[in-house]
Amino acid sequence: MLTGKQKRFLRSQAHHLDPIFQVGKGGTNDHLIRHIEEALEVRELIKVNILNNNDDDRYEVAEELSKRSGAELVQVIGKTIVLYKESKDNKQIELPR
Repeated sequence: MLTGKQKRFLRSQAHHLDPIFQVGKGGTNDHLIRHIEEALEVRELIKVNILNNNDDDRYEVAEELSKRSGAELVQVIGKTIVLYKESKDNKQIELPR
């Protein structure tokens, strides 16, 4: 579980990132989740974009992505989701206490 201070820090780190995944009208699937898990292992912090043709609630999509990938949901802003998961091998981000 992330503290408010840690979430603020991660939001500031994610500000300059571009979304690397998109959730379209097909919604989330196992293939997308596997790619998100792999990207989180390499990058630790990623953005996911929800396309306009997706009719699902953005908060439900964000919750499903974070649960299924084992990541922490940092932020949902507009149609953009920010996810964080500490990497086992490529630790780059040092969270504040």
